[in-house]
Amino acid sequence: MGLDVRPGYNTPIPAQITTPDRVATSIGELRFVDGVPTPETASRVFDHLDLVRGVEAFLGCIPAASLEALRRGIVEVAGEACHQGAIADRLLDSDPLFLTGNTDTVYAIVMLDVERDGPTVIEVPPGCGPGTVDDAWFRFVVDLGAPGPDRGAGGMYLIVPPGYDGERPEGWFVAESPSAVNLVILRGFLVDGRPDAAVRLFETGVRVYPLSRRDDPPAMEWASLSGVTVNTVHANDFSFYEEVAHVVAKEPIGVVDPETRGLLASIGITKDAPFAPDDRMRRILTDAAAVGNATARAMAFRSREPAFFLYEDRRWLSPFPGGDYRFLRDGGAGGRYLDARTTFFYLATVNTPAMALKMVGKGSQYALATVDVDDAPLDGGKTYRLRLPADVPAADFWSVVVYDPQTRSELQTGQPLPSRNSKRDDLVPNDDGSVDVVFGPEEPRGLAANWVQTVPGKGWFVLLRLYGPLESWFDGTWRPGDVEPL
Repeated sequence: MGLDVRPGYNTPIPAQITTPDRVATSIGELRFVDGVPTPETASRVFDHLDLVRGVEAFLGCIPAASLEALRRGIVEVAGEACHQGAIADRLLDSDPLFLTGNTDTVYAIVMLDVERDGPTVIEVPPGCGPGTVDDAWFRFVVDLGAPGPDRGAGGMYLIVPPGYDGERPEGWFVAESPSAVNLVILRGFLVDGRPDAAVRLFETGVRVYPLSRRDDPPAMEWASLSGVTVNTVHANDFSFYEEVAHVVAKEPIGVVDPETRGLLASIGITKDAPFAPDDRMRRILTDAAAVGNATARAMAFRSREPAFFLYEDRRWLSPFPGGDYRFLRDGGAGGRYLDARTTFFYLATVNTPAMALKMVGKGSQYALATVDVDDAPLDGGKTYRLRLPADVPAADFWSVVVYDPQTRSELQTGQPLPSRNSKRDDLVPNDDGSVDVVFGPEEPRGLAANWVQTVPGKGWFVLLRLYGPLESWFDGTWRPGDVEPL
């Protein structure tokens, strides 16, 4: 152990606890006067600290910014009252910007504000497909319909604010949310390949209104989300922090933990003051957003985490590595899986245990491919094949949907629904029962039903969805092929 024995010390000092006058680092040479930073060094490390905290805030607060962007988009389409909702009555096509939405089910979406309206009622009709309520930080509150406590029989739900001690009607399902704003999203399945039955069920059976208006609830007002030009995707530049600042200002203090509040306060986002960074901080946060966005994209499209990969020999990724909707490792013993949380919310919306848990024959499972078999980005000017072996393990149906890596929304092409669906489309199988889905800019001869169009000069990625996944999916005995260039 080295000891400093310079004059002036009463005892020898271990070298590892002292600081030299010049230190070379990744942010440049740092200078000190007997351990005290020079003004230039102090300025440099504070700039770096603010950058680091800005990047951490970006990666950790994507859920909040994403739900806020979704709220703004739905309010733009449908209105802000809780009895006003948006419904993809002709399915969710590629016109709305919506994080990895599917073309397979009918979405019905309503935004709640229990601070404004007080406890809010959600009436769910019998036979309702899977539904979920998420809070303002995109955390699970309660499921509705088939995966919810009504188990598909229908029921009355009451979403209440924190600390609610008022009426809890007998037989109702009461869920307390830590936030004022909440997302209500329902999905309805197609019947004979058409959305009509699900649309009718939602329009006639779903009602949302304040408990205070229980005796005279307003009629539901549904606006179409199909074919609508609207953005529901969070920002990736400085305005990301403005989205988060709005959430922090709006929501109760307890909506996030003290560490997250402290992180946000360190970059100027607090509940009790406007977010008004000076020129220096605005410049740093603009840089932080760029670095944070690049980091999230690396996690999503170039993962370094072995746990993200579904198979050792293939490129398919799991949107829920670890199988926990709270993104906890080993049930919490391993802490929060931060990269998994960032990746999921950068690519997707809706957080529910039903998307993560093993439920044979029920729910849904997902696999993501962002590169081809050779680890190259997927090129819209080339033609590719995805071979799905026979006996795809989906009790209900399976689908593939193609997305734009820029928007993480459906790829905009000449096909309004950039997807193929085993129930909706008359797919052509191979002799062995396998199915080839073909991706490319030109329709392949004899395989038009299996073709998803791409765009030259535009990248893409694909999600495989299994509805009612079977055991051979979970045990890995059935595996999709990689996306292969032809």
